[in-house]
Amino acid sequence: MGHREDLLEGAKRCLLAKGFARTTARDIVKESGTNLASIGYHYGSKDALLAQAYVALVEEAGDTFGGADPEGEPGSLERFRWVWSNVLSAMREPASVFRLSMEVMTIELPEVRAYLGGEQREGGRGLVALLMGIPEDEVTDETADTLGSFYVTLMTGLIAQWTFDPETAPDADALTAGLRQVVEGVSKS
Repeated sequence: MGHREDLLEGAKRCLLAKGFARTTARDIVKESGTNLASIGYHYGSKDALLAQAYVALVEEAGDTFGGADPEGEPGSLERFRWVWSNVLSAMREPASVFRLSMEVMTIELPEVRAYLGGEQREGGRGLVALLMGIPEDEVTDETADTLGSFYVTLMTGLIAQWTFDPETAPDADALTAGLRQVVEGVSKS
């Protein structure tokens, strides 16, 4: 690996261990075996590096259960339950990117917010692909902006509830039952 990749890997480890606000440039350099100047050269700033490291962690988290044989037919309630069950399992791990997500949501750094805001569509696109069983590159922008945004909103709310109190946060069965009630309510209208 080169310095760019070493920095990204070091930043990911720092984020999981210390969070965004407590990670310093020196922490990243120490963890990556690089030097301070390489952060600016490759990423522009420590915050830009951490934002990219966070996105990489989220993508890796999706890949961990996205590569498994999913349960249920694409678009089914069974698939919905399977996906959210896996998300919740990942949240329970001590070094979970989802725990880090609450901190990242509150960051008031314009550069970081702009970068992560631009990644929202791609996050939604990935969730649509996983839940609907289609290749990510076939998810249209319109679908990513509608159904994908719905899933990202559900994910954000789930992370918030789980962060506040994992004992009272909904599990995959409760989320699936709620979706079933929504669908049945809509079909009655």
